[in-house]
This record gives sequence, structure tokens and C-alpha cells, in this order.
Amino acid sequence: MTMQEGTVVDWPLAVGAQVTKGELLLVIETEKAETEIEATASGTLRHVYAEPGETLPCGALLAALTDTADEPFDPEAFAAAYTPPPGSEPEEAAAEESAPASTAPAAAGGAAKRKPVAPAARALAKQLGLDSEAIPGTGPGGRVTRADVEAFAAARERGVTVEPGVSLEVLREGSGPPVVLLPGFGTDVSSFAPQTPGLAADFSVIGVNPRGVGGSDAPELEAYEVARAADDVASLLEAPSHIVGASLGAAVALELALRHPGRVASLALLTPFVEARPRLRAFAEGWAQMAAEASPQTMARALAPWLFGDALLGDEKARERTLRGLAQMLRQVPAATLARTAAGLASWSGSRTGDLAGVTAPTLILAGGADLLTPDAADLAAAIPGAKLKVLEGAGHALAIDAADEVGRLLRAHLEAVCAA
Repeated sequence: MTMQEGTVVDWPLAVGAQVTKGELLLVIETEKAETEIEATASGTLRHVYAEPGETLPCGALLAALTDTADEPFDPEAFAAAYTPPPGSEPEEAAAEESAPASTAPAAAGGAAKRKPVAPAARALAKQLGLDSEAIPGTGPGGRVTRADVEAFAAARERGVTVEPGVSLEVLREGSGPPVVLLPGFGTDVSSFAPQTPGLAADFSVIGVNPRGVGGSDAPELEAYEVARAADDVASLLEAPSHIVGASLGAAVALELALRHPGRVASLALLTPFVEARPRLRAFAEGWAQMAAEASPQTMARALAPWLFGDALLGDEKARERTLRGLAQMLRQVPAATLARTAAGLASWSGSRTGDLAGVTAPTLILAGGADLLTPDAADLAAAIPGAKLKVLEGAGHALAIDAADEVGRLLRAHLEAVCAA
């Protein structure tokens, strides 16, 4: 739902091969997962324009199919005539991202230097009435590209008002009973990227980016309170929904179930907590400070040992793929948002410890056996009536990424059981 670029991993078929509609044609890596792409039509694979290892933005030309193997086809002429879909301008985006980032010195008096913005991006932002300084940049040194402006404008179009002057970016995919995804501290809904396609096959998946994340508004408050976040989600729901929350998103889910029980059909809580231990609070505060001082790539490497287990960290290919996706996600969450969210986490901690018996929705709790940050899942499961607990051995705090397949399987089983009851 948040894809901006992908890396070609493999072409299982050779050029010249016959292709049947629905047959596996291409494997790409996007965000934090590898995805198999099926052919949308039958024909002959005539030419491949993107080799394995190449990373390209959405809309880039990857390959060409023709109806038959013997019809005239000129690869160069086809590429020259290719027009990217509206909103996708691969060549321009690539040119902007390769341009050097601004090296302007900081202003007098120690003020922070302005965010580097490509000229074309600044012009487009002005045309659309957007503040280019508020747009997360994905280019070198955090440079804002034209593609960043287009993505931000599209996110704003997905905004849903939750109170006067505040709208949240809400992403939707699939159809069926509503399943709402609530990401954890410092992340956006792309943290559920591995599970979204499978869920969207049978459910209406609704990803909610909280205040200050991605295209959601970032009101200048001292803290982004958990109770307010729960009320935000409640205002978006048109019917009782299945709520899936990770870490701080699980806290929001619990608060939602207690404040608005009629809006919650079931709960799935990944690495939840009701009382933030000192380690978790220090982690959140450190994350916020690091975001103000380090690059997304550096942050991703520093955070990884706290988020993932040994299996993922020890697999070089999986680790590097995950770090690239994590860095891309970190760009969507400014340091100011992290600081406000950390303050909200701290103020909520311990406030609901005695209220868990009031949770009436069917509840699944998923815990990581190697989670260093929220080790109290068993206590929550014991306190919530009828809650089921599953511990994923060896997995760290970021379960949806670290144990993606198992989490997807368990979520589907939970949702199917609730819907069948």
C-alpha cells in the first residue's frame, strides 16, 4: 500500500519463453518482503529491461510481452515510446535522486539548516500548496525529490478527518470484513507489508498511519496520547472491526477496546504491553533523539538488534533487505513525531493495568521469544478473559517482519475462527 520502488530479484522464465496468464513471471523485493508477480496476460516474453539487482521506482518499464513469438518487435523503439502511468516519472526521479544533496551551511546562531529539496520538487510543492520542508525526503542526505512530493500529495488525498484540522492517512486494500492495522512506535503501516496481500484476499484491510506519520497531520502538541489515538481510530470505523496492533499499536488497540468496545470485533496484539518498562521507555526516547541526528540508514542498523532475532540478523541477504525497508520506513516518521509519541507512551504506561478484565473482544496475543522490549505478554494473556497466547521462539520485537509468514498464518487463523463463530 505504500510502495514507492522495488528491486528486481529474479526472472524465472528466459527471454523467448511462452507465458501463461497467472504464471509466475517476476520476483521483486519491496519494502521488507519478496513478492511474486504473476503474468496478467498470456504471450511470449520478448525482452527484459531490468536485470536482477536493479532498484527502480513504481512505473518503470521492466519487460515486454507480445501475443506471439514471431510478430515484429523493436525493444529500443518500444522503450522510447513507453509512457509511465500517471504520477510515475522514473527517469526524472532517478535524476533527482542522483543529484548531490545541498551542502548549505547552517544559519547563524546555530539554527538547523534547511532540508535539501530538488528544484523540481520545490516547484511542484509550491504548485500544490504544500510545504516542502514538511515532506519526508528519500534522496541522498534526505533530499526531497519530485517523487517524494507526488507521494506526499497522494497520501494527503487519502487523508480522513478525525477532528477539525486533523486528518490521518488511511490506506485500503481488499474487500470483506474490515481488518484495521495499527503500526508500532516509529513505524508506518508498511510494517505489515508481508501480511497485507494475504489478508486482503478475504478482508478489507485498513492501514492507519497515526498522527505525524507519513501523510497524516502532525498537530503541535506536547504529547500524542494513546487515548486520543484510540479515539482517532474509532472515528474512522463504520462497523465493528478486527483490530491488529503491534507494540504501541497494540496499546492503542487495547485502549480502543476499552473506550469503544462496540467498534471492536476482535483483537490481535503483537508484542503488547500495558506498563512500559524502563528499557522500552529509554529505547523510545533514544530513537527520537537519534532521528534528529542520524541518517535513516544509520538508524536502521542501530535499531535492528533491538527489533529482530538472531535468525534474521544472521541471514545476510534477509538482514540487508530488511534494513533497506526499515530505512525507507524511518524516513516517514520525523523526530518531532517520535518525541511526542514517546511522551504519550510514557503517560499511558500503567494506566490500564487494572482494566484488562474489561476487554470483551476475542483476543490473540503474539509474543517474540527473543523480544527484549515487551516481555510481559503472558501476564496480559492471563489478565484478558479468554485471550490466547502464542510465543514465536527466536523472534524479536518486530514480529510482523521478523516472523512474517508465521504471523500471517496465525492472524488468518484467528480472523477465520472469529468470523466463523
